[in-house]
Amino acid sequence: MNICGFGTAVPRLAIAQDDAAALSAELVCRDARQARMLRVLFRRAGVERRHSVLLESTAMPWQSFYPPRQSDTDRGPSTGARMESYEQHAVGLAHTASRRALAASGVSPGEISHLLTVSCTGFFAPGIDAGLVSKLGLQPEVTRAHLGFMGCHGLFNALALARPIVLSNPEARILVCAVELCSLHYSYLWDSEKLVANALFADGAAALVIGGSEPAMRVLNQGSTLLLDSADAMTWRIGDHGFEMTLSSTLPTLIRDDAAQWVLRWLAAQGLRPDEVGTWAIHPGGPRILDAFADALDLDAGSLALSRKALERYGNMSSATIGFILAAAREQGFTGPGVAIGLGPGLTVEAMLFDA
Repeated sequence: MNICGFGTAVPRLAIAQDDAAALSAELVCRDARQARMLRVLFRRAGVERRHSVLLESTAMPWQSFYPPRQSDTDRGPSTGARMESYEQHAVGLAHTASRRALAASGVSPGEISHLLTVSCTGFFAPGIDAGLVSKLGLQPEVTRAHLGFMGCHGLFNALALARPIVLSNPEARILVCAVELCSLHYSYLWDSEKLVANALFADGAAALVIGGSEPAMRVLNQGSTLLLDSADAMTWRIGDHGFEMTLSSTLPTLIRDDAAQWVLRWLAAQGLRPDEVGTWAIHPGGPRILDAFADALDLDAGSLALSRKALERYGNMSSATIGFILAAAREQGFTGPGVAIGLGPGLTVEAMLFDA
């Protein structure tokens, strides 16, 4: 399966991590001690800056969507208000990334036969797919599918859906776009798991075009597993005041003991050892997740440079993030074979083998 063009997009404004910590302290912290703890947590997140559709200025007060907390029971804007903002911003960001992917691929909008969209941070209908048909000038008859609420590995799932399409019809031209507005789900709660999410997540969109004679990257194979008895390791649920994520403290151990061991078995089935992989593209769910994979797979410090750089520059953009990492690998002239890995609720592990 040939990927012939990549496109990425982030909102116009970004906030430095130190400023994000200051903003978070205003909304979440009850006293100076909590503010100090929060600043330490944000510094350890491996993030330097993050983009958000909610930012209105590059200086205080930065934004107005999240008002100061009025009481200890205040949880911020309702889910309905957050979804109104999602509908307002998601299609525009997805359009920018998709337009760039089409331009890079040389495929015209009218040639797209299938459109696959991905998002786990919002819902509305007619949705992102219908908006892209109109804004990009795709054929009204284009076959559309939306993968919703899959989590950070959603782009892998879209590629898995695209694979049988191109294998059965080599003339197919597929546009895949993942757009996530994670900053809409900021939590006002002083809760360790939600504080980690507040410190990591950001907004972005990544698109790619599949099909064509001049590939920028070839997808050779994909694999997936659901780790049993790990449903509480990572969850994503709809609450009254945004979507709520939980990240168990056992996640690094699960990665070392189970997820990485599955990756090793999957690699062996492809005839590969970790030291034979030229490029690693591991979804940066956070520095501890990257460290756990590096330890379990015995990777050297430079192997996860692409993932750590993406986390540093953009934060965790959920399903869109792996698209940024793959695009960066392509731009830098990656060494094959490459392996991409993503995690999501379940606990689900997705893997992809790619080459030039």
